[in-house]
Amino acid sequence: MESIPGWQLAILFGIASWTFISSILNVTQKLRSLTKPWVSRRVFSGTPIILQIQKYHHRWLDALFSGLSCVVSVPFYTAFLPLLFWSGHGKLARQMTLLMAFCDYLGNCMKDVVSAPRPSCPPVRRVTATNDEKENAMEYGLPSSHTLNTVCLSGYLLYYVMKYNQRIDAPMQFMGFALVCLFVGLIGLGRIYLGMHSLVDIICGLAFGLAILAFWLMVHEPLDNFIVSGPNATSFWAALSFLLLFAYPTPELPTPSFEYHTAFNGVALGIVTGIQQTYHQFHHDNVPHLFTPQLTIPAFVGRILVGIPTILLMKFCSKALAKWSLPIVANTLGIPIKSTSYIPALAASNSGKKTDETRQSGYLQKLLFFSSQASFDVDTGIRLLQYAGLAWSTVDLAPSLFSHLSL
Repeated sequence: MESIPGWQLAILFGIASWTFISSILNVTQKLRSLTKPWVSRRVFSGTPIILQIQKYHHRWLDALFSGLSCVVSVPFYTAFLPLLFWSGHGKLARQMTLLMAFCDYLGNCMKDVVSAPRPSCPPVRRVTATNDEKENAMEYGLPSSHTLNTVCLSGYLLYYVMKYNQRIDAPMQFMGFALVCLFVGLIGLGRIYLGMHSLVDIICGLAFGLAILAFWLMVHEPLDNFIVSGPNATSFWAALSFLLLFAYPTPELPTPSFEYHTAFNGVALGIVTGIQQTYHQFHHDNVPHLFTPQLTIPAFVGRILVGIPTILLMKFCSKALAKWSLPIVANTLGIPIKSTSYIPALAASNSGKKTDETRQSGYLQKLLFFSSQASFDVDTGIRLLQYAGLAWSTVDLAPSLFSHLSL
């Protein structure tokens, strides 16, 4: 049996200790009391800027900025990243996936710590063209997740292309940088135009995104090496994913932010688990790339036609298995549970005000029964496992089928 490296123990112990200590000291509430009033004043004072921009509203601008928001949304990345894996760009795909999970966690943590409002509607006109946008409007405002994610992912993509494509000269690099800046600017302007964010949300998303990107560029190579061949990578990531569920701060009022984090937390766990098992078979540096004789467009289309139903079926099966197994495990261990949506029998027996209070599990002390929490929301575990199953099938089960079908 492999020994556990000291740095892994240090990270896990550090997160657990910080979570417990911060809950005892009410760090979230103290930070919120310091930041929310200042941010709320900036949101209110920024309303005239939003109204000035919205004077130029037009249905074509509504469509343009709504479309751009969809292109940088979490559901889009969830659909796009499997295609990136199957096109042969495994390293880029796993880095983008983990970076997305990292951005989603930190951005949503800041949202729920500050719990700052979005611009008031009315007088601001809010355009929510999709169900995803309507759910986004239920989250807190600062920082703008769309801006943050765009800075990090487009910035990392530009870095990756320039590093691994030696044919790109200085003018092309400048053009790429200019396009990324233009894209980020349009996303930020669009979020204001659509009435989803104020100027302070955009500025904070931009600054926070640049800080995250700078950090990621320092750690992405050793992180990738660890995922591919590191000791105890799967067990470490499983423990990390579990702790991050409890380390998430409790917002002033329940929002969908914790659900988004749980989903991408599961995606990251599934990717790490699958890559550890199948890197040398399907994800090494010499796998065929799209637009080469070894991976033609018809073959790639075949991968999509086989892969998409496979991962959706795996997501369904993972959810069904989790709904069946987690209540059994909880009952065996004597852990009281409830369900806000996935298991109607549990939802019916635990309806009422406490459902909203515990929808977002926060703080390790709940696990240790140091709080007055009556029961735990099993939906969190179900959501984590179903998205872990989806991601695992993307990098393990689906490529295995491609191999058998010679795709």
